[in-house]
Amino acid sequence: MTEIQNERSASGGQIVVRCLQAQEVDRVFCVPGESYLPVLDALFDAAEIQLVTCRQEGGAAMMAAADGKLRGSPGVCFVTRGPGATNASAGVHLAYQGSIPLVLFIGQVARDTQDREAFQEIDYRRMFGQMAKWVAQIDSAERIPEYVQRAFAVAVGGRPGPVVLALPEDMLRETATTAPAPARSPASPAPAPTDISALRQRLAASCKPLLLCGEAPWTGAADLLRHWCEREQLPVAAAFRCQDICDNDSPHYIGDVGLGINPALRARIKAADLVIALGGRFSEIVTQGYSILKPGDRQQIVYVHPSAEELARVPASLAINSSMANLLAAMLHGDAGQVPTERAAWLEAARGDYLQWTTPAEIPGNLQYGNIVTWLREQLPDDAILCNGAGNYSIWVHRFFRFRRPGTQLAPISGSMGYGLPAAIAAKLRYPHRPVICFAGDGCLQMTVQELATASHYGANILVIVVNNGSLGTIRMHQERNYPGRISGTELRNPDFTALARAYGFHAQAVATTEEFFPAFTAAMASDKPALLELMLPLDALTPNLKLSDL
Repeated sequence: MTEIQNERSASGGQIVVRCLQAQEVDRVFCVPGESYLPVLDALFDAAEIQLVTCRQEGGAAMMAAADGKLRGSPGVCFVTRGPGATNASAGVHLAYQGSIPLVLFIGQVARDTQDREAFQEIDYRRMFGQMAKWVAQIDSAERIPEYVQRAFAVAVGGRPGPVVLALPEDMLRETATTAPAPARSPASPAPAPTDISALRQRLAASCKPLLLCGEAPWTGAADLLRHWCEREQLPVAAAFRCQDICDNDSPHYIGDVGLGINPALRARIKAADLVIALGGRFSEIVTQGYSILKPGDRQQIVYVHPSAEELARVPASLAINSSMANLLAAMLHGDAGQVPTERAAWLEAARGDYLQWTTPAEIPGNLQYGNIVTWLREQLPDDAILCNGAGNYSIWVHRFFRFRRPGTQLAPISGSMGYGLPAAIAAKLRYPHRPVICFAGDGCLQMTVQELATASHYGANILVIVVNNGSLGTIRMHQERNYPGRISGTELRNPDFTALARAYGFHAQAVATTEEFFPAFTAAMASDKPALLELMLPLDALTPNLKLSDL
C-alpha cells in the first residue's frame, strides 16, 4: 500500500500517535497534562502502545531514557508545558551525556498566544538548545510526519542522544490529511581501507596495547569484540559506566575507567603504547580530570566513533569514522598477523590487577557491603539488570559486581542522582522475566522516590537496595577533604524506608548485618511483588577503601 493511499484526515493528536506506530513505538512514559490532551485521547485507541503514567516528569524522562538505552531505539516521553518540561530536563541532560536515544514531546501553548509569556510558556529551543541534538516546534499538523520521522532518525544517528519536539495545543486539535512516515534505519559508517591498514600497522607494532570501550551503539559488535581480543591478545577497559560491553569474567577484561579507578589501571593506561578508543567520549571522568589520554602523552591514540563531529573533539593520531560492528568486522577480515610476544604478559598482568582490585576488604560496621555485592554477582543470572543513580554507594557496585552480558547495566554517565529507580522500572517493564536490581543511596532514592508508586501500579517487581548512611556521603567526603570539621548541608533525616515502601505496596525489610542480607534477599525475590531492602551502613564507610575517620 502506498503512502498516498494511507493518507486520511485526522487531528494532530491522532497523527502524532499514528507516527509513533509507524516508528514501532510500543511504550510511552508520561505525566498527563492539558496541553497535549488530543494525544492522550488518541492513545486510548492505540492498544499496541502501553501508556505508563509516572509520578513526576523527571522520573518519566529517565524511564524513557533507560528504555531507549535497552532497546537501542528512542525511548519516548510526553510531558506538559512549563513545569512539566523543566522537570523532564533532568532526563534530557542524562540522555545527552550518556549518548542515549530519546524523543521528548512537550505540550506547548497555543500558537496565537506565543511570545506573550502565556501561562507556562517557555521557548524550548533556547531551554534545551545545549542539551539536545535537535529541538523543534511543530506548527502545522500536516508536517507532523516529517518532524517525527526526522526526530527519531536524529536521535539514533551518529552519536545518539535526545530530541525535543514542542506541540502547540491548538495544532494538536486541527485536522490534516497526511500519512505517517516510515521508520528510517540509521546510517552505519564503515572504515575506509586506508584506515584499516593504518590501524593494523599500529597494532602490529604495539607491545602494550589497550582497548577502551565507551557508550556508542554496540549492536552486533559484542561478539566481534570478543573474537578480536582473543585473536590479538588485547586487554579491554570499559569507560565510565559502560562495563556491560565486555564480559567481565573474560580474561581480557581489566576494569573500568571511572570514579574510584584502580590506580594500577590508571598507571597501565599511561604506560600503554597504543590506546584504541572504541565509541566513548574523552570526558572529564574517563580522562581522570584531563590528566591522562591527552595530547603530548607517550602513547598513540586511535579513536573510533560513528559521529564525525565527536571525532573532531579529540586530537587522536588516527581518527576512524565507523560503527563498532563495521570496524571490528573489518579488523577480523583476513588472516591474523603475528602478535608480539610481550603482549601475553602485558594482558596477564592487567587481568591480575583487576582480580586483586575486585576482592573486597573489610569496612567499618557489621554490614560488609562489598561481600554482599560479590555474593550477588555469583547468585544473579547473567541477564540480571543492575541499575543505580549517583553516590559513593555505587562505587561498590561498579568495583565488585561483574557484568557478563550487554544490556545489563543502567547507570547515569551524567552522574545524575535519582536515576536508578526509574531505570529499574523501565527495565522490568521491558524485560519482566529478568531480575532487575536498583541500588540507591538514601539521598539518591529520595530524588525520585515517588516512582515507587509507578512500580507498584504497573506490577514492575523490581528489588530496590537502598544503602542508608544518613548523609549525602559523596559531598560529605569532599567537605572533609576541603573544609574539615565544617559539616554543612550534608546530614539527612530520613524516613523509615521500609515503612514507606510498604505503604506503596512493596515487600520491605531492614538489614543491619551481612548475614541478615542473604535470607532477606531470598524472601524479597520470592515475594511476587516489588521489594525494598534497607542496608544500614555507617557513615565511616565512605568508599571501599576510605573511612571518614581517616579524613
